Amino acid sequence: QVQLVESGGGLVQAGGSLSLSCAASGSISSINTMGWYRQAPGKRRELVADITSGGSTNYADSVKGRFTISRDNAKNTVYLQMNSLKPEDTAVYYCNADGVVVVTAPRLRFAYWGQGTQVTVSS
Repeated sequence: QVQLVESGGGLVQAGGSLSLSCAASGSISSINTMGWYRQAPGKRRELVADITSGGSTNYADSVKGRFTISRDNAKNTVYLQMNSLKPEDTAVYYCNADGVVVVTAPRLRFAYWGQGTQVTVSS
């Protein structure tokens, strides 16, 4: 069984910074893409940023230049550094791991979600 455990988040004033981390644990052989999504009240879950095992990144237009995603493949951990936060960044942030290969089923690919962590930006 694979688990994603998120940490970080919290309450910050507009213009401030927060960092999130997400560690994947279990019988993992490899993970293709790790990323962060967010869901604000009454809105659909949206991609914030993701990163492949090779280091290619993808960002939502709304966070480009403010957020930075990084990854430690050896630790199966993904990070999100969030700077210049705005009230509209307030949401529950979810970690995602896609294209996960587990030791017991090397021909299959799985996707997993973290439990979510709240980020609140006050104006």
